[in-house]
Amino acid sequence: MASTKPLKTDWTADDEGDELPPTTETTDADGITTIISWKFDEHDRKVKTTRRVRRKMQTQLVSHTVAERKHWAKFGLDKGKGSGPDRNTTIIGENIHFKVSATSRAEPEAEQSAAKAPAGKAFVCRLCKGGHFTAKCPYREQLAAIDSVGADGGEEEMDGPSNVGALAAKGAGGSTVGGRYVPPGQRAGGATGETMFRPRDEFPTLRVTSLSVDAEDEDLRDLFARFGRVVRANVVRDRDTRESKGFGFVSFESRKDAEAALSKMNGFGYDSLILSVSWSRE
Repeated sequence: MASTKPLKTDWTADDEGDELPPTTETTDADGITTIISWKFDEHDRKVKTTRRVRRKMQTQLVSHTVAERKHWAKFGLDKGKGSGPDRNTTIIGENIHFKVSATSRAEPEAEQSAAKAPAGKAFVCRLCKGGHFTAKCPYREQLAAIDSVGADGGEEEMDGPSNVGALAAKGAGGSTVGGRYVPPGQRAGGATGETMFRPRDEFPTLRVTSLSVDAEDEDLRDLFARFGRVVRANVVRDRDTRESKGFGFVSFESRKDAEAALSKMNGFGYDSLILSVSWSRE
């Protein structure tokens, strides 16, 4: 005859097995405390954890206010418990002690000023031998005027500020003013000379598009060199990949040569492509 199991009338009876037992602490005669706790693992199985610790009582001298605060009545979860922290609800932190030193602000400032001054070095002016930089010499202009007069063979004396101004004006017509060299074109009565260099924007420049990605600067120069002297020929490239963007610029020394190149090379076939040439400022 088959046995029958009684039906459970309480639907919460199945959940009673999922509750964990409470944590227990026992202390033996040697002062070793055994702490037994329970938890669920990743497979929802109960795991028992046993820890054995030895606690020692430490005595510490504290201030009167700290000792009085430890006897205050506890509240919350620790209400009604004895004095001292409960490790189940309180985490003991490390005591940090601050040491305040009485120092004045004048000492750091003195140390900074001493650090700024170079050790074993003294500033000496090359003109008047004073204790300052040569660029900040108060007698720089007068001494420069004296040097310029001595170089010209003059024997005038420096008796006052008026003579100093006269000597400085005399030096303006020479090669130096205030101890500095003056180019001939900037001297009194001098004419501005011509420069052997021309600004970059003055050269007639052509913009060449539909270039092959394999074209180099030398290829572009050789292609337009038959029309006249090419000052520069550049293929524009990407800043990061250094690949050609398919266009470039050619600058001629003569505008007549640039016009001839524009008329001949616009629509010219080069490397299976038809070039498009125009003025770069259009």
